[in-house]
Amino acid sequence: MKIIDYVLTHKSFFWLLMTAVAISGVFSYFHLGRLEYPTFKIKKATVVTLYPGATAREVENEVTDKIEEEIQKMSQIDNITSVSRSGFSLIYVEILGKYSTGEIPQIWDELRRKVNDIKPYLPSGVSGVKVGDDFGDVYGIFLSLSGRGYTIDELKDYADLLKKELLRVPDVAKIALWGVPEKTVYVEFNRAKLSNLRISQEKLFQTLSSSNLVEDAGAVKIGDEYTRFRVTGGINGIEAIRNLYVSDSEGRLFRIGDIAEVKRGHAEPDEQLMRFNGQPAVGIGISTVDGGNVVRMGEAIKERLAQLENSRPAGMEINFVNYQSENVQESLNNFIVNLIESVLIVIGILLLTMGWRSGLVIGITLLLIIFGTFIGMDLAKIDMQLVSLGALIIALGMLVDNAIVIVDGYLVKTSRGTEKPQALKEIVTETQWPLLGATVVAILAFLAVGFNEGNIGEFCRSLFDVIAISLILSWIMALTFTPLLCLLLIKVRPVATESGDVYDGRIYSAYRKLLQFCLRRRTAVLLLILLGLGLAGWGYGKLPKVFFPDSTRKQFYVDYWRNQASHIDETEKDVEAIADYIRTLPGVKSTTTFVGEGALRFILSYDYNSPSPDYGQIVVDVDDFRKIDELSQEINKYLRNNYPSADAMFMRFSDGISIPFKVEARFRGPDAEVLRQLAAQAKEIMRENGNTQYIRDDWRDPVKTIQLNYSEIKARRTGISRKDLAQALQWNFNGVTCGILRENNTLIPIISRPVEKERKNISELDNVRVWSNAAGKSYSLAQACDGVETVWEAPQIRHRDRVPTVTVQCSPVSGTAAELQKKLQKRIEAIELPPLYSLEWGGELEQSRIAEAKLKTLFPVSLILMFLIVAMLFRTLRETITAFAVLPFALIGVVGGLFLLNLPFGFMAILGFLGLSGMLLKNAIVLLDQINLELQKGTPHYSALLNASVSRLRPVTMAAGTTVLGVAPLLFDTFFASMAATIMFGLLGATILTLFVLPVTYSLLFRVRS
Repeated sequence: MKIIDYVLTHKSFFWLLMTAVAISGVFSYFHLGRLEYPTFKIKKATVVTLYPGATAREVENEVTDKIEEEIQKMSQIDNITSVSRSGFSLIYVEILGKYSTGEIPQIWDELRRKVNDIKPYLPSGVSGVKVGDDFGDVYGIFLSLSGRGYTIDELKDYADLLKKELLRVPDVAKIALWGVPEKTVYVEFNRAKLSNLRISQEKLFQTLSSSNLVEDAGAVKIGDEYTRFRVTGGINGIEAIRNLYVSDSEGRLFRIGDIAEVKRGHAEPDEQLMRFNGQPAVGIGISTVDGGNVVRMGEAIKERLAQLENSRPAGMEINFVNYQSENVQESLNNFIVNLIESVLIVIGILLLTMGWRSGLVIGITLLLIIFGTFIGMDLAKIDMQLVSLGALIIALGMLVDNAIVIVDGYLVKTSRGTEKPQALKEIVTETQWPLLGATVVAILAFLAVGFNEGNIGEFCRSLFDVIAISLILSWIMALTFTPLLCLLLIKVRPVATESGDVYDGRIYSAYRKLLQFCLRRRTAVLLLILLGLGLAGWGYGKLPKVFFPDSTRKQFYVDYWRNQASHIDETEKDVEAIADYIRTLPGVKSTTTFVGEGALRFILSYDYNSPSPDYGQIVVDVDDFRKIDELSQEINKYLRNNYPSADAMFMRFSDGISIPFKVEARFRGPDAEVLRQLAAQAKEIMRENGNTQYIRDDWRDPVKTIQLNYSEIKARRTGISRKDLAQALQWNFNGVTCGILRENNTLIPIISRPVEKERKNISELDNVRVWSNAAGKSYSLAQACDGVETVWEAPQIRHRDRVPTVTVQCSPVSGTAAELQKKLQKRIEAIELPPLYSLEWGGELEQSRIAEAKLKTLFPVSLILMFLIVAMLFRTLRETITAFAVLPFALIGVVGGLFLLNLPFGFMAILGFLGLSGMLLKNAIVLLDQINLELQKGTPHYSALLNASVSRLRPVTMAAGTTVLGVAPLLFDTFFASMAATIMFGLLGATILTLFVLPVTYSLLFRVRS
């Protein structure tokens, strides 16, 4: 039984099915997860290793290189990047994009095993080797807890309470705190006093460390029981530390509280410092469970915070650094408005051009397809977000194409006297398979998006998924629901022309004459089109190229780097001064500063910066995103004038992949000094350009180090080892952990150090005493060293895939990154490279090449599949070539449209062009199929070509018109604007191609003449 026969004999079932689709679609709409951006797993983990006392070079050779070598054995690795600093190694491990989210945990487990395997071969001083697999976690709700007059401990205590309460809120996955310092207990001594009392550092350390150890005291059998021993007297508070006794070299006992000050504090120097509008703050990041409804969770968070209002201490404030729920709701509301506008535009066009009854049939079909798409999205667990809703709008015009063909054929056949059911049977039977082929071809055009690997592929994948679901549903519903609606709503109209042929109207006649003119002068027409294609190709080279557009988010940030050797307190002073200035600018609502490390990842495109005391970041909220460009000029001017020696960078958030520095040149090779020289040449070229800003390299400038030249000869006399010397310096200027205080479930380090005036003055270096266990007394530095000198050393060394790599970075002041890249590339590539050294490009160029390379790999596959489907439909190579011949000419409309609207050709425009190819082939298939139908009736070839072209005039123009105007609302969305323009103007131009150039090409290939 044919599809249409089954539909017409089971009308009640299909009416019931229509109702079910509508009702279920509404329920699915409200059930769908809601996000601002598509979720994708950042396939990157970190390996952090501490090697106290080692230089950057020693960390590189003894730690980083060994761990990298072991990690490299994993077959899943895409690339390994690392930074080696004094006492610290950080390795980023990124896996290949082909691995799914479900496979990632197993890969990270293997990474942990590899790291554990190499641990025994690392130096004895290495500690804290840790694999972090939460690098890509996003905390969509980021709160700031602050309060004038409150200490950081008081803020932390209330943050802990909030964490405990908010973890109970539905859809909350986990909560992390930021800016919470580690609690410590300090035991501070006067050096001269200790020396006079003849109390050694070693003795002091032993006393503090052994007083709170958990030691097994054994057990004894008593009767039939085995009873444990327990020894009391451990340290259970500050007073207990004060009451400990330490002996001097003669065995006399001294109470620690009498010879030292014991007090609570925090680890110094601070590692993370956060302020909200200048007030010290603690950050609270809240993430959503996978597939959770961010909007619903955000509302529940606000509700729970309101319930806890009475428990909040007076004066403490909770502010939102990022409230994803609000952003999502605002974004979705805008998109829903766009969607409704698009639906109304499409239905309005149909009502005006096809009559209200025909328009109503197609409009109802469209709404049912949208409801069905919501059901499909719900079943496939596709959230409502930027890309999925954009896909629905892009597909909107195409969704009515199949229904238009059915309704138009039904109108034509019934106007010629065919009975309604028979007319439906004929038109559905004639077009069902060509329409399926055309629909599949349109879907395959987006195949390269759907199966693209990596972050960009995952980010855009819902574009393919939603378009595929909606187009398949459009074909199914056009063959089932549309015929029933035709029977119900469309009345048979008499033919309004004298000849009795519906195609003899004025518009059809004018088109027929114009087409006949083109067919008679087909060579000239093709030459004219080829000339237009050549101009379009020339114009394409002039279009600005942008990878992903900036976001319209009402927020931006400023990254700030002092000299690499800067103390975090000095960095904070600078950052707060900049934030104070920014808050005076018009349109600025608030500032949140992060010093020492990047903030928690609160949106997916946020570019996190690794821990470093010289780094700070200011996140700025504004009342209107349109003011950001003006603010950037003011802030950049202020930074240049007031902080000329610092690296400061103004950044807008991106709607896609974040690329902080738009142009990057990477020099790779074995010798650090040679790499620095190459980087210096590249930076000079960037400065000479005149349109560059934020010029720097990621190795930073060398820093000063105070070097003590250890003497082996003197060491033999005094019995002082290098460890003794290092420990003495550490104790004298920073302090040394020498015990643990247990408080409930918290382990608080006990740190012994000199009083402040002794440890914070470099002039005290001459007074440092080094204890010798062998001699039982202390010596001066001069008795252990051959001198002290200041030297310069590299603050950090970076690797990329195990090769030392320095990256020179900059961004354009105006214009696009592609334009600046083009101007810099030739000169930088002209730098003479020694043997074993190489240059490669990063930044926006690299990311766009990676994304486009994957598309270029997959698009030929989809093109072959499209070609095979078209060939299968027509069974002749000439017809298939005719269909594909129109594709290149779409570039004429695309380039013209982008120039007209002053839009760049970026990654989203490429996706739009891919989709456009499917739309063009869909129209071509419908026209070529109609030619074959005419030929099957015995119509002469020329007349068949003319009649088919005329009969497809309304379906093709209607399909193009609905798509063009349906996509129009996306022109006002910065993310989709270039894609929308590509589809609109490309399809507009391609419609003319389909109606004129395709028949002309067909006549040439098939030698059809009048």
